[in-house]
Amino acid sequence: MSESEKITIVEGPTPDFEPNSEPCILAMSEGPEIPYTTRCILRTFNGDDLLDRCRTAWKQGRAAYLEFTNLSGIPEEALILAARLGEVEAGEVLNLWLRLENWPSELSDTDDYLDIEP
Repeated sequence: MSESEKITIVEGPTPDFEPNSEPCILAMSEGPEIPYTTRCILRTFNGDDLLDRCRTAWKQGRAAYLEFTNLSGIPEEALILAARLGEVEAGEVLNLWLRLENWPSELSDTDDYLDIEP
């Protein structure tokens, strides 16, 4: 099996994860358990390259992961479900929709993940 693609956050803080509000992301992450899906926005100087790496991996049937250091300083990775490049006043940003292995600690008291409408 081919090796997965990895996008690593080399510098900067732990990404800010926000509750997923897009039903299509939940559908892409179906399984026997409710998935921990979230979105994060990362500033980047090479967003086109990062987006191309994800697209190439997906076309080849490989997974793409975001590698980051959590708030406790422990390295983690999250499966990238979707990616989109955007612009903000400060520059280029990469929007990533992710499936996490664990609930993000900063969202553990949030019920937004469980508000799934039929």
